[in-house]
Amino acid sequence: MSIKDTRLILGSNSPRRRELLSLITEDFEVITCDIDERAIEEQLEANGVSVLFVSEMLAKAKAMAVYEMLAKEGDDDIVVIGADTSVINGSVIYGKPEDRDDAVRMLTELSGITHVVATGVAIAYKGGVKTFTEESLVEFYKLDEYQKKRIEEYVSSGDPMDKAGAYGIQGGASLLIKGIEGDYFNIVGLPVSRLARELSFVLD
Repeated sequence: MSIKDTRLILGSNSPRRRELLSLITEDFEVITCDIDERAIEEQLEANGVSVLFVSEMLAKAKAMAVYEMLAKEGDDDIVVIGADTSVINGSVIYGKPEDRDDAVRMLTELSGITHVVATGVAIAYKGGVKTFTEESLVEFYKLDEYQKKRIEEYVSSGDPMDKAGAYGIQGGASLLIKGIEGDYFNIVGLPVSRLARELSFVLD
């Protein structure tokens, strides 16, 4: 079976993930289900799950919620992709900022260090569910006066407020970043090259 012969569903409303998935195929739908992400995170934390794999578990929950909803409606011959991206500084996951000050705090703390961006992906299908985590490293410039000015200007743009870690590498935050190691698109929100390979394994 090929992607063209499959009802492929993206379980995410992220415009960035829609754009990235279109690099693999234009033939997909977007269907989402609400899940209590915070409750899942707390349960994983209580069970001692590594912060590097929290996104993978959240991606699985998202994909399975959509798959099970559609299966109950009688359509189980589908493939659902779920994804979740975490910005990780040490043992701390940076979520979306609560307000402007929180965004400044996160970007200030990330300056001068290298942190991890982990995107968990889940592929739910009739035969089960396949999950993986892709990791990339992002290094911010040191916190000098220029970096402080760039942080203030970027936060004032409003762009950080809906993004994990208070930044999107594809936007104004690019001026804060000294370098990356790994998959750039993973940092944007979807590791498309690995996803394409994993989808081919599922569909073959």
